Amino acid sequence: MKRKALSARVAVVITLLLLSGIINIGILSIIFSEGAVSATFMGTVILAEVIVLLILTYLAAEYVLKPYQEMRRLYQRFIDGQVYEELFDAEYELMPQWCEVMKKIRHLLNKQDAIRMSKKQAEYLALQNQINPHFLYNTLEAIRGDAICAGLDSVAETTEALSIFFRYSITGVDRLVTLEEEIDNVENYFTIQHYRFGEKLKLQITYPKEEEVLQLRLPKLTIQPFVENAIYHGLEKKVNGGVVRVKVDTTEHKLLITVSDNGVGMPEEQVEKINGYFEKVAVSYVGDDRKKKGGIAMKNVNSRIKLLFGEDYGVHVYSVAGIGTDVKVMLPRLRRGEYEERTAED
Repeated sequence: MKRKALSARVAVVITLLLLSGIINIGILSIIFSEGAVSATFMGTVILAEVIVLLILTYLAAEYVLKPYQEMRRLYQRFIDGQVYEELFDAEYELMPQWCEVMKKIRHLLNKQDAIRMSKKQAEYLALQNQINPHFLYNTLEAIRGDAICAGLDSVAETTEALSIFFRYSITGVDRLVTLEEEIDNVENYFTIQHYRFGEKLKLQITYPKEEEVLQLRLPKLTIQPFVENAIYHGLEKKVNGGVVRVKVDTTEHKLLITVSDNGVGMPEEQVEKINGYFEKVAVSYVGDDRKKKGGIAMKNVNSRIKLLFGEDYGVHVYSVAGIGTDVKVMLPRLRRGEYEERTAED
């Protein structure tokens, strides 16, 4: 919607007032230069002055005062919490830069809302999966026990992995965990998938061998969704299966995680669309993909990273149709307690 600029309207009204003043000065100059003037002429001048004054008063009320009062009421309703979107869809703008100002304000408001929503989303995901969790754990343990007694080692192993995976996934979703915990969760998840797909799928995980690397902190459930996405969208459609590779690299200030597969890949336009989503952080991008495969959807993982650590971090996808896909996750290199210290300082 094209907004009507109040600043332009004020300029028009002021210009008309100046022109009116100049015309009045000219008319008065003529009157005084003529000396005696007739009553009819004087009456005509006065009538003209009244008409001009009424027109200017109407213009000022209609094009300046009325919009000002409407904006004032709208802002007051926003302050009182009665409207939100209406503030950004207002009919008038106060100055030429007003649209850019409101876009910036909207971005900041959305970001704050998204931070709160991402926490609520994590709580929702936990609640959604906590349908009598003890019943689930106990049932899985019972199945595992029966499998061991029956000599079904693969069933017992898969059931144990499933139990551990569920327990990890539905508790403390909004906290930071160690890289070691995330890798263990990925391996548990892959044990479950390996039971289904057999030797069709393989998993390779590589990381620097320094002990400190495994103790670096990152948001819980950062890696597993991308491994799941690689299986479902990259390798499941491939007749001969393939390999999922998780590679961890570090720099002085960054933790870099790449999840790769040699699956079916994606066309360039789809990759551009996905990366376009990853550039955006707003409420609409937190929690809108709960029904999609891949656990916590990739966009939500990206949003959580950006909201926690800033726009310099997040997810980027590289893919070639028929070749495979690389998902690169960039995070800050955080040791235990560093994120909490930064948050406290902020």
